[in-house]
Amino acid sequence: MSDLSVAIVQFAPTDNPTANREEVVRLAHEAAGLGATLIVFPEYSSYFTPRLGAHTVAAAESLDGPFVSTVRETARLLRVYIVCGFVEKLGGTTRCSNTLVALGPAGEIATVYRKIHLYDAFGQRESDWVTPGEVGRAPIFTVAGFTVGLQTCYDLRFPEVTRWLMDAGAQLVLVPAEWVAGELKLVQWRTLLAARAIENTVYVAAADHAPPVAVGHSVVLDPRGVYLAGLEGGSGIALASLSLDALASVRSMNPALALRRFGVAPLREDAV
Repeated sequence: MSDLSVAIVQFAPTDNPTANREEVVRLAHEAAGLGATLIVFPEYSSYFTPRLGAHTVAAAESLDGPFVSTVRETARLLRVYIVCGFVEKLGGTTRCSNTLVALGPAGEIATVYRKIHLYDAFGQRESDWVTPGEVGRAPIFTVAGFTVGLQTCYDLRFPEVTRWLMDAGAQLVLVPAEWVAGELKLVQWRTLLAARAIENTVYVAAADHAPPVAVGHSVVLDPRGVYLAGLEGGSGIALASLSLDALASVRSMNPALALRRFGVAPLREDAV
């Protein structure tokens, strides 16, 4: 089986949408030049400020707006898959959506994920400005034979999200994030990413914002939690090669998914 070349991109989006688009395009070209087939950008790549507000909602765009349209054309031009987070405009509400979009080499939208677990923690309330996504079909798509699932940042603290993706057949989980820096936050980021990889015997590729607002330390882990590639501080790109044969070997040795006794079901709608 052929390998999949995955690039994680770490950068610090700002409140300048034009500059953010240009940086995403530049970094996508650089990652494709390194041989990446799948390029993963952080959460809130289209627009970001350390504190959300009415300005965040005002900066929201539709799926056919400038940000997604530009990235779609870049994916088509480079013949790659690109996953990135953006602030999505919602009709009939004063809030927006924290959305991930996966764009394919034909310029198609492969899947869309609207963040389920909002960051109402550590002194912040994302839900004041963002509407949580509905729990529906798992956000997955296929690249080079890999089934790829999406989750976002704070979702990482809820292990059932990754298990939900496992039930949909995920072999690689992408975690675009803006993992806010703070006491023990880097330790938690590293630990939770490794736990999700190990307990699900799945590849994990996480792309965070560059410090100082976020912790950085974007990383690709194998299904045993082994570090394959990553970054520390600053903007940059890390590349890793993933193998379905290696994944099958790990799952044969440790068939934890097959042996589990519990499934995943959503709670009542207002608890999601």
